[in-house]
Amino acid sequence: MADIYYVGDRAIEIGPVFAETPFNYSYKGLSTHEYDKWLADALAADSRHSVCSVATWEFYQQPPGAYQEVLDEADVLVFSDVEAKNFQLNPSFFEREQFGGEPLTYPDRVRLTVDAIRDGTHAMFLGGWLSFTGELGKGGWGRTPLREVLPVECLDHEDLRESTEGFTPTVTAPDHQLAESLDLDGMPPALGYNVVKPREGADVIAEWAGEGDPMLSVGEYGDGRTLAYTSDPAPHWGLNVVHWDGYDAFWQRALDWLLSDDSA
Repeated sequence: MADIYYVGDRAIEIGPVFAETPFNYSYKGLSTHEYDKWLADALAADSRHSVCSVATWEFYQQPPGAYQEVLDEADVLVFSDVEAKNFQLNPSFFEREQFGGEPLTYPDRVRLTVDAIRDGTHAMFLGGWLSFTGELGKGGWGRTPLREVLPVECLDHEDLRESTEGFTPTVTAPDHQLAESLDLDGMPPALGYNVVKPREGADVIAEWAGEGDPMLSVGEYGDGRTLAYTSDPAPHWGLNVVHWDGYDAFWQRALDWLLSDDSA
C-alpha cells in the first residue's frame, strides 16, 4: 500500500464582474474547479493506495511542522502546477503585525522535499503553466534545489509549447522496465507541454512525436525515484487525455514503477 500526497490542479473562479453603473462593480459568482479528480481517481483505482489531494493554497498555508508530518507518512509526492514560491514563501512573511518581533523563519519546504526523496520518498513532477520553468518563468523549479531531484533539466526561459492541433507521444526506450505494457498508441492529443532537456543519468521513456522533447522521464535520487510527465494530467492541456480509456492504466503503471524495488 502507498500513501500518496498530491498537490495542485485546483482553482477557484470568481466572477463574472458586472458593472451596473460607472461607480458600481460587483462580482457575481463563485465556483471551484477540482481538476485533480481525474489523476486522484486514477492513482486510487488500486485499492491498495490512498490519495490525499490538496489545493496549492492549502499546501502554502500549512503551519510549521505540518509538512514534516506529511513527509513522515507519504510514500509518493505529486506536484502539478505548483510554482516554486509555494515551497519558498510563508504567509507570515506578508503579515505586517508580525514584523519586528522574533525573526520570521520557517523550515524550507524545498530542502525538506529534496531530503525526503533522497531518503526514499518517491515523487511525480507533472506539467502545466506553473510547472518546471513555466509561463514567464513562474514555475521556477529549476531555480531551486528541486533541480537536484528532477529527472529532466529545466530551461532558463519560458518553456511552454502549445498547439491547438495537439501533440502525441512515442516510446523511445521500449526496453525500460516502465515501458513494459505501456501502450501510448491510443493516447489522444495533449494541447501543450513544458519543454525540458534530457538529464544525464536519467531515462527518457517517451518523447513528443515530431518534436524530440521529453514527454516521460524517470530517474533516481538517493533512495527515491522520480518521474517527470511534461504535459498536464488535467485540463486544459489534458482535456482530451483525461477521457482516454488508457488514462488510469498509464498512471497506475507509472506508480507501480515508482514503488518497485527493481532497478530501473
